[in-house]
Amino acid sequence: MAPLPRLLLAVALLHAAAASAATDGGEGGRRRARYDRVFSFGDSLTDTGNALHLSPTGTGPASRPPYGETFFHRPTGRASDGRLVVDFIVEALGVPHPTPYLAGKAAADFRRGVNFAVGGATALDLHFFESRGLTPFVPVSLDNQTSWFKNVLHLLGSVEEQRKITSTSLFLVGEIGVNDYFVSALGRNRTVGEVKTFVPRVVAAVRSVITDVIAAGARTVVVPGMIPLGCEPQLLAHYKGGAGAGEYDPESGCLTRLNDLAELHNRELRRMLSGLRRAHPGKAVVYADLYRAVTNLVVSPAKYGFRSRPLAACCGGGGGAYNFDDAAFCGAAGTAACAAPSEYVSWDGVHFTEAANRRIACAVFEGSHSHGAADEPVLSNSWATTEAWRRRIGCV
Repeated sequence: MAPLPRLLLAVALLHAAAASAATDGGEGGRRRARYDRVFSFGDSLTDTGNALHLSPTGTGPASRPPYGETFFHRPTGRASDGRLVVDFIVEALGVPHPTPYLAGKAAADFRRGVNFAVGGATALDLHFFESRGLTPFVPVSLDNQTSWFKNVLHLLGSVEEQRKITSTSLFLVGEIGVNDYFVSALGRNRTVGEVKTFVPRVVAAVRSVITDVIAAGARTVVVPGMIPLGCEPQLLAHYKGGAGAGEYDPESGCLTRLNDLAELHNRELRRMLSGLRRAHPGKAVVYADLYRAVTNLVVSPAKYGFRSRPLAACCGGGGGAYNFDDAAFCGAAGTAACAAPSEYVSWDGVHFTEAANRRIACAVFEGSHSHGAADEPVLSNSWATTEAWRRRIGCV
């Protein structure tokens, strides 16, 4: 496996903001070193409370202890023992935590930023799944989240006021697509080969959101890629016994056929982002390599402060190599969390611990220079600013 990426995503953001200012006439071509707020789209890896306001998920696992125990000391709707990657990003940037869209009541709630992500959300809409005999976890897709974003824009005032807000904000679009592949792979036991045919549609849905936020005035959009699906304890437990020894990566212990799906998604995603950069030369469309960030934690757990079983869930009642069982999911009667979540990468077999989320956020800020394409925004001269951001969340 390759080492953690070295060049800073935040550096890319600064460079892109400067390019955007020069192209759009903002700030006299000066480099923007900070953002005023964050708008985010995605699923449970990013949801900070929306799922609590939906009937299918309002009483789900993330609404009950031990979720939230590490940092908030209570459940907040976050699918972790504490903070998510988006929480660390906003803390690093020194901006307010975005309001979960379904918790907002007035325009003032949304001026500090908005989180549209919903636990269980898919990139593709309900019709796509129902037409294939599949049922998504929640009836919320990127289409819904985009509609919510447009609702917020109307609340923020005139078009001029809207663009003033969007142009000084950081947009996060994703991670999204995990649930599309989970529903497809597990719902009807489709082969990974069949699920791969959904990748272009998922990527197109992500593209649609990015295009919409750019049209609304966004200058900087960060697009996290797919996580390594083959390293998820839930999927490892599901396929246990049905996969031969040769289907596991000898270095990580992850299932290669599922990671191949994630890598295909990421290749298609990066190809799409490259096209968007050409179409919008004054904007920063930045790829965040979550796949590499997570695989590095799995391959070298001790290097990042984790114990030697990075593929085992901290919370749950499954036991065995992965400590995962759908019938004994974290928070259910008879289950318990481990004594030291900070030593685990996986919180509940599907989502990450706060400690892992911190390391992933650090990797997001570090960027992916060694594997970046030539047209990706990666150059800046503000190492000091980036180091200050990283210090705020304990990366250094």
